[in-house]
Amino acid sequence: MIHPSAIVEDGATIGEGVRIGPFCHVGPQVVLAEGCELVSHVVVAGDTAVGARTRIFPFASIGHPPQDLKYRGEASILRIGADCLIREGVTMNPGTAGGGLETVVGDRCTFLAHSHVGHDCRVGDSVIFSNNVMLAGHCSVGDYAILGGGAAVIQFARVGAHAFVGGLSGLENDCIPYGMVLGNRAYLSGLNIIGLQRRGFAREDIHALRRAYRALFAPEGTLMERVEDVAAEYASHPAVGEILAFIREGGRRSICTPREAPASAV
Repeated sequence: MIHPSAIVEDGATIGEGVRIGPFCHVGPQVVLAEGCELVSHVVVAGDTAVGARTRIFPFASIGHPPQDLKYRGEASILRIGADCLIREGVTMNPGTAGGGLETVVGDRCTFLAHSHVGHDCRVGDSVIFSNNVMLAGHCSVGDYAILGGGAAVIQFARVGAHAFVGGLSGLENDCIPYGMVLGNRAYLSGLNIIGLQRRGFAREDIHALRRAYRALFAPEGTLMERVEDVAAEYASHPAVGEILAFIREGGRRSICTPREAPASAV
């Protein structure tokens, strides 16, 4: 199902049931798994693999060289998972030598119009980018995270699983799993309670996360001292454990913290 006006370069691997619409261009190293659809005017370049049943809409630019002035043409790759939705004008770049030469996007992700995934990023499963989200290079985004329209994430920042980044937020620090950040520059405004409820988290688990959040961001002691206290109290709680592991792992950025007392923010 390839439209006569589309260009599919020799060497491209096209799976069963792939649909390539008018005026698309598919490069020689591209792999389109079974059931993919390029609606029209889509360009997929470079060493890029697109997972099964992913749909890509007009004017998306997928797999072109990374927007990094240090890039010198080294071979790098972009991997996109299955069942993703990539809307109009989305851009995704492969990796660079400074970040492992690989950009990876998980399964069942949604990228609304004109959102961007920078070089060397790691995006988990079931992530949602609203319109015009900008993810700079070397970032990571955990499973089920949602980034609101126009949000911008600075390079090397981490967004934890099940987190929510509010629309037009400028995130320059790491957002904990299950956290919600708002503003420019973004601050931790509480937990993503609505997201937790929508995903079927039990009431007792949400209450445990609330209590752990209050303890983690209480004014007494240092953050790492509070991490150890919370770890002792919630040793058997997996969701709290995810937050603690995220903080302990650390990264290039600091942890995003509340502006106000957490009891009023959750």
